[in-house]
Amino acid sequence: MSGIKVKFKRVLLKLSGEALMGNNAFGIDTHILDIISRQIKRINALNIEVAIVVGGGNFWRGAAAEAAGMDRATADYAGMLATIINALALQDTLENHGIVTRTQSAITIPAIAEPHIRRRAIRHLEKKRVVIFAGGTGNPYMTTDTAAALRAIEIGADVLLVAKNKVDGVYDSDPRKNPQAKKYHYLTHMEAINLQLEVMDMTAFSLCQQNKLPIIVFDLQEKDSIVRVIEGEDIGTFVSNEEK
Repeated sequence: MSGIKVKFKRVLLKLSGEALMGNNAFGIDTHILDIISRQIKRINALNIEVAIVVGGGNFWRGAAAEAAGMDRATADYAGMLATIINALALQDTLENHGIVTRTQSAITIPAIAEPHIRRRAIRHLEKKRVVIFAGGTGNPYMTTDTAAALRAIEIGADVLLVAKNKVDGVYDSDPRKNPQAKKYHYLTHMEAINLQLEVMDMTAFSLCQQNKLPIIVFDLQEKDSIVRVIEGEDIGTFVSNEEK
């Protein structure tokens, strides 16, 4: 542990619902939650402040529900509830590992989560508590990618870490469908936007570009991947405002 060179002081980790699903076809893989929690405990021990945004695609996808005839706004609100399920499961696992955790929700559910209050979230982080942001942005038509970019900017994170499920970075097409897909090791925000890369939505990329927030996209299922990114190891894809 003493040999680790800390690269960041405050990070925001985006966990998609698909990443939490692990090898399952639906729901939450508790083994993945355990892996995440063990790594966050190691990061916390280095006095690095950690915030997390969770998706909900392992339970619900608003776009799919809309395609089946559901009102889009209603479908998106249902998706926000799915993110809260994931947040509570992750919070419980983190606390079982002795990590003090607070969940803040963008939609008000006082019985189970704090309301999202930026200054309170920052204060939790300063006290070395992990903060989980649930409920997306609280608005329909906005993805949890956008929520992750927004929350990272709000709390002054040094980097947005985007953990994927069995995809080790940004490619020019889906590597799970196209074996010839080309991996990008470095991109600027503008290149990612111009190439219409689907690893994050364009609103999220634009927010990060405007606020000069770097992004690292990596595979959650690689061994110790979160810790290795924090250490500054060159894994995944790095996205920044600066030309390489």
